[in-house]
Amino acid sequence: MTVTYTSRVATARFGGFSQLLLLWRGSIYKLLYRELLLFLAAYLGLSLAYRFLLSEAQKRLFEKLVLYCDKSANLIPVSFVLGFYVALVLERWWGQFRTVPAPDGLMVAVAGNVHGADARGRIMRRTLMRYSSLAALLVLRAVSTAVYKRFPTIDHLVEAGFLTREERRRLEGLRSPYNKFWVPCAWFGALAGQARREGRVRDDCALKLLMEELNRFRGHCSLLFHYDWISVPLVYTQVVTIAVYTFFVTCLIGRQFLDPAQGYAGHELDLGVPVFTLLQFFFYVGWLKVAEQLINPFGEDDDDFETNTLIDRNFQVPPSRSRGAPGGRPGGDAGIREGTQASGPQVSMLAVDELYGEVPALERDRYWDTASPRAPYTAAAAPLRQPAFRGSAFDVA
Repeated sequence: MTVTYTSRVATARFGGFSQLLLLWRGSIYKLLYRELLLFLAAYLGLSLAYRFLLSEAQKRLFEKLVLYCDKSANLIPVSFVLGFYVALVLERWWGQFRTVPAPDGLMVAVAGNVHGADARGRIMRRTLMRYSSLAALLVLRAVSTAVYKRFPTIDHLVEAGFLTREERRRLEGLRSPYNKFWVPCAWFGALAGQARREGRVRDDCALKLLMEELNRFRGHCSLLFHYDWISVPLVYTQVVTIAVYTFFVTCLIGRQFLDPAQGYAGHELDLGVPVFTLLQFFFYVGWLKVAEQLINPFGEDDDDFETNTLIDRNFQVPPSRSRGAPGGRPGGDAGIREGTQASGPQVSMLAVDELYGEVPALERDRYWDTASPRAPYTAAAAPLRQPAFRGSAFDVA
């Protein structure tokens, strides 16, 4: 589940972010502690070998190697390379979030432009939304491991109510080696045209609106699929990874504390544990681990997108009582062909079915006869009340 801490930082205050440092799930500590312990163990192993195992001649040779590595580590532009890489990955991560297909715009267009309170109109509206749900799910199960584990085969899509047996036969009969997420969109367009010919879509402008919303929805599906197909160039990821790990392999030797009696510059103090090198490791490798987590947000990390939750909200929920048959169970294949009678209410289905044509009774609002309506404040919100802003020039003395 996504780690949400927005309410904890709603108001900036002293030490506001420090309260987040003790969280474990989704934290940098959980992501990094293995690498940090490995680095510390390797460092202490070299330090103990230098102090207790090497002969005097070997110690002098090791000290020369330490000085050389310490000088050479500054030649690796780790912060420059890593900073640009993380910025690129973060921009890509936000782009993927914005392209996750949501049916809200499409369902409003279907509910407002595909008319008919009879069974035929209801089936058409529900089937149109089911086609859009199927298109999004075919993309999500191709890019998200969590969704693929939930729907590993076409049989699972049929069982969940996204596909009928006839639609499955047509989908599998289409010879194409590529992802077929566009097929339900083609079905949507054909069914919308049929609804126009039957007069359930009352004019061409309404049909045009439906097709525009469909194309916008399909465009999000396509772009999300392309994000999964076209990754950040592998050479860039390799360069960044090699730079970071080479830097800290060099630091394993170059940041060793040497015998102060030898008089080497910068080695007047022997602390044993390299505190600031460990902090540098924490920041740089932590930065790299952030990029590793964000580069594909459709996995199973703590902060990856909750694609199955999106499906439950937008597309499908566990079966519940339906109006299609007694007891909520469809009657044989006929019930399945009538557009996911086996599925419970979804957000999209609620809009085009349960809420179709339902408008609350029109009433005068409580400010009907008030010239200057003003919403009330509670006692807790009263201190937040501010005078109306008229422009900064009005405050000039």
